[in-house]
Amino acid sequence: MRKVYISLLLVMSSLSHGQRTITISTDNVVQTMDGFGGSDAWRTQFVGKNWSDQKKNAIADLLFSKEIDGQGNPKGIGLSIWRFNLGAGSTEQGENSKVSDEWRRSECFLNADGTYDFSKQEGQRWFLQAAKKRGVEKFLIFTNSPPVHMTNNGLSFSSQKNKLNLKDGAIPKFADFLVQSIQGLEKKEGIKFDYVSPLNEPQWEWMANNGDKNSQEGTPATNQEIYEVTKTLSEKLKAKKMSTEIVVAEAAQINYLYENVNGENRDNQIDYFFGKTKTNISKLSNVKNVILGHSYFTTWPVEKQVLSRKLIAAEVKQKPGLKYWQSEYCILENPGEAEIPGGSGGGRDLGMQTALFVARLIHNDIAVANAASWQWWTSITRADYKDGLIYLDDGKSNGSTEPDYVRNDGEFRDSKLLWALGNYSLFVRPGMYRIDVPNQNELDAANDVMLTAYKDVQNKKLIVVAVNCGKSAQQYKFDLSKGTVKNNEFTPYTTSETSDLKRGTVQKADNLEIPAKSVVTFVGELQY
Repeated sequence: MRKVYISLLLVMSSLSHGQRTITISTDNVVQTMDGFGGSDAWRTQFVGKNWSDQKKNAIADLLFSKEIDGQGNPKGIGLSIWRFNLGAGSTEQGENSKVSDEWRRSECFLNADGTYDFSKQEGQRWFLQAAKKRGVEKFLIFTNSPPVHMTNNGLSFSSQKNKLNLKDGAIPKFADFLVQSIQGLEKKEGIKFDYVSPLNEPQWEWMANNGDKNSQEGTPATNQEIYEVTKTLSEKLKAKKMSTEIVVAEAAQINYLYENVNGENRDNQIDYFFGKTKTNISKLSNVKNVILGHSYFTTWPVEKQVLSRKLIAAEVKQKPGLKYWQSEYCILENPGEAEIPGGSGGGRDLGMQTALFVARLIHNDIAVANAASWQWWTSITRADYKDGLIYLDDGKSNGSTEPDYVRNDGEFRDSKLLWALGNYSLFVRPGMYRIDVPNQNELDAANDVMLTAYKDVQNKKLIVVAVNCGKSAQQYKFDLSKGTVKNNEFTPYTTSETSDLKRGTVQKADNLEIPAKSVVTFVGELQY
């Protein structure tokens, strides 16, 4: 079998008509990809329970489907990871939960009397099944708070700073809850959870912020408390002979992973959990050798985005075998009108400008930070905010947080952001290899063309994802002189103001076009 050498060397040299050349090598593998995902928080609980099967299935197709229609166009974005929010019981408490937004409350499988009821979280379970039926490969279960019956204050958010909201001595009970919930769901739904994430954004205090109310479930936790939860959960998973792997630490910002931010023992988490410390968890049973962080508040300006991702990559590289996942993001920053409509996360935008802002981040999280997985926060939203892939409304407005708004029915809308994520998620599957693209100037490329490339050994495919944030189309030549792609051809799939991951006319490798303000995935067939 002849080895294919396709070296990805970006040469910003000009040929005729301003054509650029990249050279490509499949033997220079940077990392193995683990997949792209989204979470079911929080709107699936009502959509999955109350909306019509026709609309629910159409939404599920957009998120999970890998099917191609008669014209060669994808039906959906084929997410490969689905995050299931394991609730703490604020829904059962009603107004006494003090979680102000009913849509952000959640049911708990564990009842106050210690029994379990796996008929709860019905809407979320519907989407679990929809994901399974459409071939989603990986499932992750995560919590924002321990069950309210176990917390110090009887609530799903905290009353005390920098301390896990859990009764003294209750870590074993919390771990039992996680184990029994995973087992119960697997028995009821026939779905195996590959990963469990026991704590989320422990750096935030999650205390009342509107009188005595908070907007959602959550708890702080110190690194030591995270370690104790992880160690106990590891022991219980091992005792049950379960294969589910623990993933930590869902840091609220990525700099909490690689530097000392304050003196609260909730930072420098890569070294704390995977360094030469007594709290190293890498050898514990059922712990995945990966660190999770959220890209919030480190994306703007672009200089900050690039630098912070270089820093996390450097820190992870020092820990042999450790990987990094970007496990939660939506737009919370205020980059200004030049970047996104409205200048901030407020105000929904179904168009290309917001999609490109996020596509640039996906590129840098992968190419600079070496994220092996990239996951979006709320896959479905009803808010007038830039926090969803799919947007719900009543047909008369751009969204609302009123309790009964679209509770039982409504309109759903896809977004360019959904399809731009699909340029990655549909084509870059778990287990595929990312190939290096050296010599890109990250800052220059951020407002121009950014390129990553992947090879699918099993199916003999070469995938190149191009993000063009520039105002002009760019012509490229993929120089494959050290290797072969069948017929010297690539098939483009384009997301732009006029296309939703649309299949285009086959193009020759020496005459490829990346339209202005677009995301394009080029698919070629490798020949060995």
